[in-house]
Amino acid sequence: MKIIVLPGDGIGPETMATTVEVLEAVSRRFDLGLELIHDIAGHESLKRHGSTVTPALLEKVRAADGLMLGPMATYDFKDEARGEINPSKFFRKSLDLYANIRPARTYPGMPARLGEFDLVVVRENTEGFYADRNIESGSSEMLITPDVVISLRRITRLCCERIARSAFELAMTRDKHVSIVHKANVLKIADGMFIDICHEVGQEFREVRVDDFIVDAMMAHVVRAPQRFDVIVTTNMFGDILSDLTAELSGSLGLGGSLNAGSEHAMGQAAHGSAPDIAGQNIANPFSLILSAGMLLGWYGQRKGLQSFLDANAAIEKTAAAAVAAHEATRDVGGTLGTRETGAAFVARLLSA
Repeated sequence: MKIIVLPGDGIGPETMATTVEVLEAVSRRFDLGLELIHDIAGHESLKRHGSTVTPALLEKVRAADGLMLGPMATYDFKDEARGEINPSKFFRKSLDLYANIRPARTYPGMPARLGEFDLVVVRENTEGFYADRNIESGSSEMLITPDVVISLRRITRLCCERIARSAFELAMTRDKHVSIVHKANVLKIADGMFIDICHEVGQEFREVRVDDFIVDAMMAHVVRAPQRFDVIVTTNMFGDILSDLTAELSGSLGLGGSLNAGSEHAMGQAAHGSAPDIAGQNIANPFSLILSAGMLLGWYGQRKGLQSFLDANAAIEKTAAAAVAAHEATRDVGGTLGTRETGAAFVARLLSA
């Protein structure tokens, strides 16, 4: 498996260096034969190439089997005409990575403030309220007058169908329960279509229990009793917000893995941002990026029918849980180690299992 590795900005190089060590270790343990190809994007690419991402890099990624994208300073990139392209958006759109899979679970050794839970948010990734991916050219936000802005939202049958199918297929491997999250009481046509299509797809998965919730009520339900939920499927912006909430409820956003997957390509990406305020201090939590790397291996293994890659993902998840329980982690999740030391302890535990 060939993986393009892009370290990113801020804490990205630190957390990616640790993640690379884990990938190399799991490759040795399970004889995966991983080939890690290092390149750059973000501020470093802007400095060297005049653009945060280049056409040549996109072709490298398309020719590879997967992409690991480090945290990027996306808020810094405002003018695409000057090469300031949001790398995360660029790859999601260019590779049609329509499903953002965001697990959230509690870990032994971390305070379970709301009780134990294990759920996954399946978020549509390519349309919705995000103005940078709704129309072919330009943005779907329009400045009508200096005091009036209109933002368009796009919802299509194709995107609803494929994200619904992703959610139901995932539910079949878990507790067979899908919760549809929407705002159909106000967005009656668009979210009404989203709900209808999810239920239509659900008819193909008779074993799966289906319910639905208005998004604002869902926030209250998740905070009150997250163990009620298994797989949550929703549109882009609602999923973005909800997945950050559920990751934090598990103990820390730093424990939230994230996979962006399409029919032909996938990208592992930490759930958090580049955190420039703590960059270079050896205190950033690498677990989110490590877990995302495991998810990328799992995606590849499932797609290719390779059990060794599925086993590698399971081993990374098991090692992460054991490391948190033993407090072999950074301070934000109850440990005392630095980023590098957390990675070294993770690798030692992974290889000794």
